[in-house]
Parts: sequence; C-alpha cells; structure tokens
Amino acid sequence: MNNFELKNPTKIIFGKDTIAQIKNEIPQDAKVLLLYGGGSIKKNGIYDQVKTALANVEVVEFGGIPANPEYAVLMDALKVIKDEKISYLLAVGGGSVIDGTKFLSAAALFEGDTPWDILTENIKTEKGMPFGTVLTLPATGSEMNSGAVITRKETKEKLAMGGPGLFPEFSVLDPQVIASIPERQLANGLTDAFTHVLEQYMTYPIGALLQDRFAESILQTIIEVAPKVIKDPTDYEATSNFMWSCTMALNGLIQKGVPGDWAVHAIGHELTALFGIDHARTLAVIAPSHYKFNFEDKKEKLAQYGERVWNISEGSIDDKAYAAIEKTEAFFHELGIDTKLSDYTKDYDGTAEEIAKRFTDRGWLGLGEHQTLSPDKVEKIVKMAY
Repeated sequence: MNNFELKNPTKIIFGKDTIAQIKNEIPQDAKVLLLYGGGSIKKNGIYDQVKTALANVEVVEFGGIPANPEYAVLMDALKVIKDEKISYLLAVGGGSVIDGTKFLSAAALFEGDTPWDILTENIKTEKGMPFGTVLTLPATGSEMNSGAVITRKETKEKLAMGGPGLFPEFSVLDPQVIASIPERQLANGLTDAFTHVLEQYMTYPIGALLQDRFAESILQTIIEVAPKVIKDPTDYEATSNFMWSCTMALNGLIQKGVPGDWAVHAIGHELTALFGIDHARTLAVIAPSHYKFNFEDKKEKLAQYGERVWNISEGSIDDKAYAAIEKTEAFFHELGIDTKLSDYTKDYDGTAEEIAKRFTDRGWLGLGEHQTLSPDKVEKIVKMAY
C-alpha cells in the first residue's frame, strides 16, 4: 500500500427531513447566495424547505446553472457575489450546481486577472468562500470532496479544478429527494458513481486489501440497489444506500494508498465538451474500450473484480477479466445506458484525432495509473469506442 494523507472536513447530515438543519450550519450574520439549476427544486418542495430553513439570514438567489456548469453563467453569478457582497454560498442541486459553486468559491477570492486561469493553469485553491450543499441528485460525490469540473461552451472545453479550500463545510443528504428524479438521471447517477469506483480500483494489485474491499462493497451495493431505485425511487432503503454509495465513491477514502487511473474521465470530458453527451454516458462509452486496450496492465484487477463483484469463477485470469468487462457493459445496458459513441452521434468521424490533439496541445502526454497513455493511444481507445 502507498503512503497517504487523509483529511475530509465536510460535515455530513444524512437522513429524512434533514434539510431544516441547515439553519444550524450557516452563520446568522451571513449574506447567502442560494444557487440552483433549472428550477426543479421549486416543483418538488425542496426550495420551500430550504427557504424556510434560511428564514433568519439574508438570501440572494441565482438559478439556471446548467447540467454542465457553464463558465459564462458562473461569471454572471460571480458578479452577483461581488455586487451583493455575498459572504456564504449554498448549493442546492446535483453535482453540476455543487461544482459550479466550488468554482465560485475559488473565483470569489481569486486575485488573478481571469478566473478561467484557475482551470487552465491548474491552480489549487487553498482558501475559498465558505459554502454548504443540499444534495438533490446523487452521482458525482461532489458533496464530500474538493474537486469540480467546469465547461466553457465558447471553446468547447471541460476542465477540472480543486484544492483543499474547496470542501463543503456541510452537506445535507436526504434520500427522500430522489423520489422526484427522472429515470434518465437516476441511471446517470448510478453509472457515474459506479465508474468513479472503477477509476480508483481498476489499476493493478498493490496489497491494499481493505481499500479493495471498500471499493468492491460500493460496487456490489450499487449493483444490488440499481434495479430497485429505477423501479421505485420512493423505496427509502434502496435510495438511501444509493445516495451514500455515490458519496462514498468519491469522498477520498477509497483512493488513499492505491494508484488511480482517471483516463476514462479525461477522455469522457472531451466527448461532453464536443457533443454535449451526458457525463455518465461518456464514461460508459469509454470504459469498456479503455479496459480492453489496456488489458495486459489491468487484467489482474479485472479478474479480481470479476470474481468478487460478479461471482465469475470459471476460466483463467484472462477469461475472468474479459468476462468482467462484458458484465460491466451489460450492467450499463440494463440501466438503459448505451456504450458506443455512434449511439449518441453520427458525426463522430475525426473525434479521436481531435481529442488526441487537444491532449497534446495541453501537454497531457501520459494518462492512466502508469502515466503511459500517450495521445496516440488515447486516439486508438476512442476509435475502439465508435
């Protein structure tokens, strides 16, 4: 097992009817910017619960943060922060709203010329404006980590940012909110969380026995509850396990002491930037091809995953590893998630070359756990996913 440090300061408030507790978490003298997305929170009762909890503090609202948090929209929100002298941010939404709020947390105190530099220059935020979250869509784990991904439509870019100053001070997780989520978004959330675990697990054996078991237990839980959540999003037992699995998949715990991959995400972000494909679905497109292309490097963990998660007991290591990839792809299909780029766009010619060029231009010359996935190899993986 590798050396590691682990610190996660986010307070989790989990369970039924917990939104009211935000009144105990936000300073009474704060001026709060309430951030949300397309307005669904006003239809499902979450907005009213939040407003009631915020009755004793001054609140300014900013809605309309899109599914891929857009830089131009966030710059409008940043102007509100400056003009209104906001001191505290509250994200009410899924990963996109929370990621956008993290960008604003960093940008509000950023002393550079343009906040986009935070992303292009990979500036780690040591101190941001304080913020909390009310999670409405389990998927990204952004409610308990310090990372974010921001999109810029004008340049067709989707880039990551983060830093120790970007952990939420608190996050409210009430699984009852899942009852109003459309099936497409539930499938996306399940796929996103599942792939988050794979990115931190599907590398090579390093003797981190407990970390492997943590990861495998999250995968097993997602597989178990997925059909129940899709069938009945009011099933509290299933949805509570779904929500907590999404959080645990990317709160830093399972990545400690082990190598990480994250090439699937790096490539998937480009597909979202180029075609607007849902983030989770880009991961399902790239992951199977990625594992097949890097089979020799990953087959030991693939076989272990096949044995422990999918109960594959027959055949050689290679046989089990290939079967595990097939099981993973079948799981995505059962959720209604297509796994080929051509399922989402017919305008895919040249996509592999374009992504490889972008990685070269950014100096991303070695992705993956071994840092050996050069842009020409990325090109081959994307072509395999056509």
